[in-house]
Amino acid sequence: MTAVIIFLAAAISSTVGFAFSAIAGAMILHYVEDGVEAVQIMMIASIGVQAYSVVGLWRSIRWHRCAPFILGGVAALPIGILLLLNLEPRIYALAIGSALVAYGLYMLLGRPVLIKSGDRPATDALVGALGGITGPLAAFPGACVTIWCSMRGWDKITQRAAYQPYILIMQVIGFGALYLLQGPATRDPAVFAYALPGLAGAIIGLRIFHALTDLQFQRMINMALVASGIALMLK
Repeated sequence: MTAVIIFLAAAISSTVGFAFSAIAGAMILHYVEDGVEAVQIMMIASIGVQAYSVVGLWRSIRWHRCAPFILGGVAALPIGILLLLNLEPRIYALAIGSALVAYGLYMLLGRPVLIKSGDRPATDALVGALGGITGPLAAFPGACVTIWCSMRGWDKITQRAAYQPYILIMQVIGFGALYLLQGPATRDPAVFAYALPGLAGAIIGLRIFHALTDLQFQRMINMALVASGIALMLK
Protein backbone atom coordinates (compact mmCIF):
# COMPACT_ATOMS: atom_id res chain seq x y z
CA MET A 1 0.00 0.00 0.00
CA THR A 2 2.85 2.39 0.77
CA ALA A 3 4.33 1.72 -2.68
CA VAL A 4 0.96 2.46 -4.34
CA ILE A 5 0.69 5.73 -2.41
CA ILE A 6 4.21 6.69 -3.50
CA PHE A 7 3.46 5.92 -7.16
CA LEU A 8 0.25 8.00 -7.24
CA ALA A 9 1.81 10.92 -5.34
CA ALA A 10 4.85 10.85 -7.65
CA ALA A 11 2.68 10.97 -10.78
CA ILE A 12 0.80 14.01 -9.43
CA SER A 13 3.71 15.90 -7.89
CA SER A 14 6.19 15.41 -10.73
CA THR A 15 3.84 17.37 -12.99
CA VAL A 16 4.91 20.51 -11.10
CA GLY A 17 8.21 19.16 -9.76
CA PHE A 18 7.61 19.39 -6.00
CA ALA A 19 5.13 18.61 -3.17
CA PHE A 20 5.61 14.84 -3.35
CA SER A 21 6.17 14.43 0.38
CA ALA A 22 3.28 16.69 1.35
CA ILE A 23 0.88 14.74 -0.86
CA ALA A 24 2.15 11.31 0.14
CA GLY A 25 2.97 12.07 3.76
CA ALA A 26 -0.53 12.24 5.22
CA MET A 27 -1.32 8.79 3.82
CA ILE A 28 2.05 7.18 4.55
CA LEU A 29 1.84 8.18 8.22
CA HIS A 30 -1.26 5.97 8.51
CA TYR A 31 0.88 2.95 7.65
CA VAL A 32 4.25 3.93 9.17
CA GLU A 33 3.98 4.87 12.84
CA ASP A 34 7.60 5.97 13.34
CA GLY A 35 7.83 9.62 12.22
CA VAL A 36 11.57 9.48 11.41
CA GLU A 37 11.12 6.29 9.38
CA ALA A 38 8.22 7.88 7.49
CA VAL A 39 10.38 10.89 6.62
CA GLN A 40 13.13 8.56 5.37
CA ILE A 41 10.66 6.69 3.14
CA MET A 42 9.37 9.96 1.69
CA MET A 43 12.93 11.23 1.16
CA ILE A 44 14.13 8.14 -0.72
CA ALA A 45 10.97 8.08 -2.84
CA SER A 46 11.38 11.79 -3.56
CA ILE A 47 14.97 11.12 -4.62
CA GLY A 48 13.67 8.72 -7.27
CA VAL A 49 11.19 11.33 -8.49
CA GLN A 50 13.69 14.20 -8.55
CA ALA A 51 16.50 12.17 -10.12
CA TYR A 52 14.36 11.29 -13.14
CA SER A 53 13.17 14.89 -13.49
CA VAL A 54 16.70 16.30 -13.25
CA VAL A 55 17.88 13.92 -15.99
CA GLY A 56 14.96 15.04 -18.15
CA LEU A 57 15.81 18.72 -17.64
CA TRP A 58 19.59 18.34 -17.66
CA ARG A 59 20.29 20.54 -20.72
CA SER A 60 18.28 23.41 -19.23
CA ILE A 61 19.98 23.42 -15.81
CA ARG A 62 22.24 26.41 -15.08
CA TRP A 63 24.32 25.47 -12.03
CA HIS A 64 25.38 29.07 -11.29
CA ARG A 65 21.66 29.81 -10.74
CA CYS A 66 21.19 26.75 -8.51
CA ALA A 67 24.35 27.22 -6.42
CA PRO A 68 23.10 29.91 -3.95
CA PHE A 69 19.98 27.87 -3.18
CA ILE A 70 22.05 24.74 -2.57
CA LEU A 71 24.70 26.45 -0.43
CA GLY A 72 22.05 28.08 1.77
CA GLY A 73 20.13 24.83 2.10
CA VAL A 74 23.17 22.76 3.05
CA ALA A 75 24.22 25.34 5.66
CA ALA A 76 20.80 25.26 7.35
CA LEU A 77 20.24 21.51 7.06
CA PRO A 78 21.64 20.65 10.54
CA ILE A 79 19.03 22.97 12.07
CA GLY A 80 16.24 21.08 10.33
CA ILE A 81 17.60 17.71 11.46
CA LEU A 82 17.93 18.94 15.04
CA LEU A 83 14.33 20.20 15.02
CA LEU A 84 13.07 16.92 13.52
CA LEU A 85 14.63 14.90 16.32
CA ASN A 86 13.36 17.19 19.10
CA LEU A 87 10.05 18.80 18.02
CA GLU A 88 6.50 17.48 18.03
CA PRO A 89 5.64 16.89 14.32
CA ARG A 90 2.11 18.26 14.68
CA ILE A 91 3.40 21.72 15.60
CA TYR A 92 5.56 22.36 12.55
CA ALA A 93 3.17 20.56 10.17
CA LEU A 94 0.37 22.96 11.10
CA ALA A 95 2.64 26.01 10.80
CA ILE A 96 4.11 25.08 7.42
CA GLY A 97 0.75 23.86 6.08
CA SER A 98 -1.11 27.03 7.06
CA ALA A 99 1.49 29.24 5.37
CA LEU A 100 1.35 27.23 2.13
CA VAL A 101 -2.46 27.30 1.99
CA ALA A 102 -2.56 31.06 2.59
CA TYR A 103 0.04 31.80 -0.08
CA GLY A 104 -1.43 29.39 -2.65
CA LEU A 105 -4.94 30.83 -2.26
CA TYR A 106 -3.62 34.39 -2.49
CA MET A 107 -1.81 33.61 -5.72
CA LEU A 108 -4.84 31.84 -7.20
CA LEU A 109 -7.28 34.62 -6.32
CA GLY A 110 -5.08 37.72 -6.44
CA ARG A 111 -2.58 39.30 -8.79
CA PRO A 112 0.73 37.46 -9.21
CA VAL A 113 3.71 38.93 -7.36
CA LEU A 114 6.65 39.25 -9.75
CA ILE A 115 10.24 40.25 -9.02
CA LYS A 116 12.16 40.46 -12.28
CA SER A 117 15.16 42.65 -11.50
CA GLY A 118 18.55 40.95 -11.89
CA ASP A 119 20.27 38.18 -9.95
CA ARG A 120 19.73 38.03 -6.18
CA PRO A 121 22.25 35.48 -4.85
CA ALA A 122 21.96 36.57 -1.20
CA THR A 123 18.17 36.23 -1.22
CA ASP A 124 18.45 32.95 -3.13
CA ALA A 125 20.74 31.60 -0.39
CA LEU A 126 18.31 32.70 2.33
CA VAL A 127 15.39 31.04 0.56
CA GLY A 128 17.49 27.91 0.14
CA ALA A 129 18.25 27.97 3.87
CA LEU A 130 14.53 27.95 4.67
CA GLY A 131 14.22 24.84 2.54
CA GLY A 132 17.17 23.33 4.40
CA ILE A 133 15.14 23.61 7.59
CA THR A 134 11.79 22.38 6.23
CA GLY A 135 13.43 19.50 4.34
CA PRO A 136 14.21 17.27 7.33
CA LEU A 137 11.11 18.44 9.22
CA ALA A 138 8.62 17.30 6.59
CA ALA A 139 10.75 15.82 3.77
CA PHE A 140 9.63 18.97 1.94
CA PRO A 141 12.56 21.28 1.06
CA GLY A 142 11.14 22.66 -2.16
CA ALA A 143 8.22 24.89 -1.14
CA CYS A 144 10.13 28.11 -0.40
CA VAL A 145 12.42 27.80 -3.41
CA THR A 146 9.49 26.97 -5.71
CA ILE A 147 7.56 30.02 -4.51
CA TRP A 148 10.60 32.26 -4.98
CA CYS A 149 11.29 30.95 -8.49
CA SER A 150 7.65 31.52 -9.50
CA MET A 151 7.89 35.12 -8.24
CA ARG A 152 10.83 35.75 -10.58
CA GLY A 153 8.54 35.47 -13.62
CA TRP A 154 10.57 32.66 -15.20
CA ASP A 155 9.02 30.24 -17.69
CA LYS A 156 8.20 26.71 -16.56
CA ILE A 157 11.47 25.16 -17.77
CA THR A 158 13.64 27.82 -16.13
CA GLN A 159 11.77 27.45 -12.83
CA ARG A 160 12.07 23.67 -12.69
CA ALA A 161 15.70 23.78 -13.86
CA ALA A 162 16.43 25.92 -10.77
CA TYR A 163 14.48 24.22 -7.98
CA GLN A 164 14.56 20.61 -9.20
CA PRO A 165 18.34 20.07 -8.71
CA TYR A 166 18.09 21.87 -5.36
CA ILE A 167 15.38 19.50 -4.11
CA LEU A 168 17.31 16.44 -5.30
CA ILE A 169 20.57 17.46 -3.62
CA MET A 170 18.83 18.45 -0.38
CA GLN A 171 16.94 15.18 -0.21
CA VAL A 172 20.09 13.13 -0.85
CA ILE A 173 22.08 14.96 1.85
CA GLY A 174 19.17 14.95 4.30
CA PHE A 175 18.48 11.26 3.82
CA GLY A 176 22.17 10.40 4.17
CA ALA A 177 22.46 12.38 7.40
CA LEU A 178 19.38 10.78 8.97
CA TYR A 179 20.49 7.31 7.86
CA LEU A 180 23.97 7.75 9.38
CA LEU A 181 22.58 9.17 12.63
CA GLN A 182 20.65 5.95 13.21
CA GLY A 183 22.37 3.06 14.95
CA PRO A 184 23.28 0.01 12.84
CA ALA A 185 20.51 -1.99 14.50
CA THR A 186 17.80 0.45 13.36
CA ARG A 187 18.94 0.95 9.75
CA ASP A 188 16.74 -0.80 7.20
CA PRO A 189 18.29 -1.16 3.70
CA ALA A 190 14.85 -2.11 2.36
CA VAL A 191 13.88 1.56 2.52
CA PHE A 192 15.87 2.17 -0.70
CA ALA A 193 13.30 0.12 -2.65
CA TYR A 194 10.78 2.95 -2.24
CA ALA A 195 12.66 4.95 -4.88
CA LEU A 196 11.28 2.61 -7.57
CA PRO A 197 7.56 3.51 -7.39
CA GLY A 198 8.63 7.16 -7.15
CA LEU A 199 10.59 6.80 -10.37
CA ALA A 200 7.67 5.09 -12.14
CA GLY A 201 5.27 7.87 -11.18
CA ALA A 202 7.75 10.55 -12.28
CA ILE A 203 7.82 9.14 -15.83
CA ILE A 204 4.10 9.83 -16.14
CA GLY A 205 4.17 13.24 -14.44
CA LEU A 206 7.01 14.65 -16.54
CA ARG A 207 5.15 13.82 -19.74
CA ILE A 208 2.14 15.79 -18.49
CA PHE A 209 4.44 18.69 -17.55
CA HIS A 210 5.76 19.06 -21.10
CA ALA A 211 2.18 19.35 -22.39
CA LEU A 212 1.35 22.32 -20.12
CA THR A 213 1.56 26.00 -21.06
CA ASP A 214 3.41 28.40 -18.76
CA LEU A 215 0.10 29.77 -17.44
CA GLN A 216 -1.31 26.30 -16.79
CA PHE A 217 1.92 25.34 -15.05
CA GLN A 218 1.79 28.40 -12.78
CA ARG A 219 -1.80 27.68 -11.80
CA MET A 220 -0.93 24.07 -11.05
CA ILE A 221 1.94 25.21 -8.81
CA ASN A 222 -0.43 27.34 -6.73
CA MET A 223 -2.99 24.52 -6.56
CA ALA A 224 -0.22 22.14 -5.49
CA LEU A 225 0.85 24.56 -2.74
CA VAL A 226 -2.70 24.67 -1.38
CA ALA A 227 -3.10 20.89 -1.61
CA SER A 228 0.26 20.21 0.02
CA GLY A 229 -0.47 22.72 2.79
CA ILE A 230 -3.78 21.02 3.56
CA ALA A 231 -2.07 17.62 3.52
CA LEU A 232 0.54 18.81 6.00
CA MET A 233 -2.13 20.23 8.30
CA LEU A 234 -3.96 16.89 8.29
CA LYS A 235 -0.89 14.86 9.28
